[in-house]
Amino acid sequence: MRTLCASTLIGEFFVIGFAGLVAMKGDISGTTVWTVCGIAMLLSVLLCGMLGRPGAIQIGWALQIALVLSGFVVPTMFFLGAVFAGLWWASIHYGRKIDEAKARWAAQEEQASAGPDAA
Repeated sequence: MRTLCASTLIGEFFVIGFAGLVAMKGDISGTTVWTVCGIAMLLSVLLCGMLGRPGAIQIGWALQIALVLSGFVVPTMFFLGAVFAGLWWASIHYGRKIDEAKARWAAQEEQASAGPDAA
């Protein structure tokens, strides 16, 4: 799950940066745009390292909501935020299934290597 979620977060890092460039054309000051974008970009990178800790998934969801809401500044972000929210959900959902399958395979390998006498 961590790999899929981290991949989504790194993609978001770049999208946030490009959205910041687009937002510069609006009425908002460059300092405000890059403060908000910088915090969001830093959060997306830091979350990559925190994915194994409690609460990281929930913080990731908060980032997804913030991306969708950034559509009020850059309208394209309504669409891109929804796409990344879907990718975030898929990363969590399918990542957990992959982790469960790996655990089952590891248990089967361990049982097979122990031999028939271990049972």
